[in-house]
Amino acid sequence: MPTTIHPTAIVSPKAKIGSNVSVGPFAVIEDDVVIGDDSIIGQNACIYNGARIGDRVKIFQGASVSNLPQDLKYNGEETYLFIGDDTVVREFATLHKGTTATGKTVIGQNCLLMAYTHVAHDCIIGNKVICSNGVQIAGHVTIEDNVIIGGLSAVHQFGKIGQHAMVGGGSMVNMDVPPYVMTSGYPARYMGLNIVGLRRRNFSNDSINAIKEAYRILYLSGLTFRNALDKLKSEFQSNEFVESIVKFIETSERGILRR
Repeated sequence: MPTTIHPTAIVSPKAKIGSNVSVGPFAVIEDDVVIGDDSIIGQNACIYNGARIGDRVKIFQGASVSNLPQDLKYNGEETYLFIGDDTVVREFATLHKGTTATGKTVIGQNCLLMAYTHVAHDCIIGNKVICSNGVQIAGHVTIEDNVIIGGLSAVHQFGKIGQHAMVGGGSMVNMDVPPYVMTSGYPARYMGLNIVGLRRRNFSNDSINAIKEAYRILYLSGLTFRNALDKLKSEFQSNEFVESIVKFIETSERGILRR
């Protein structure tokens, strides 16, 4: 089907726009923009240079996509923002492209970024991530697949959130959140496993029990994290989920959140 562009929209003839794309009233699309097939750009949305938008992406009214990073070191270099297929960007979200530190901000496939979400420069967001209303993600944050972040939460710069974690609403995430857990509080604290989420994603009971035992050793055994990690390595050598926990903690730069 042909692409439809509202007569009040301002769309650069240099932009590369796929088939069956809808561009709403008063939307602005700059020169260096690529938009995939079957996508929807809502009214008053602004798509700035460097945007690379996949297929079937829905961007709602007033969203700002690939705007300049809020970094004083940025000096107009050519950088990008990538949005994967089937992602939804709700109204008034602000998504900034990268700086020369990495050259890009990446948002994965099948994500839902609700109203007023902010994703700063150089972030890497995985697939099937949900950010509720008003979530604020600082620069250089990494969020792995299948993470849910509750409304009005903030994630500190250079922070990392592991796969299948769930961050409670109103949290201040100032340390790394390891995989599969739930957090709550200001600052955020470990509150147990995201068991409901794991079951919805078809984790077996054996896998959930292994993850539960791993976090019991980490948080409740009285061992130091270093000794607890050594114990996990010796007792769960062939468990991929526990191995992912160990790897996450060993590569954490900010340290993981406390109980």
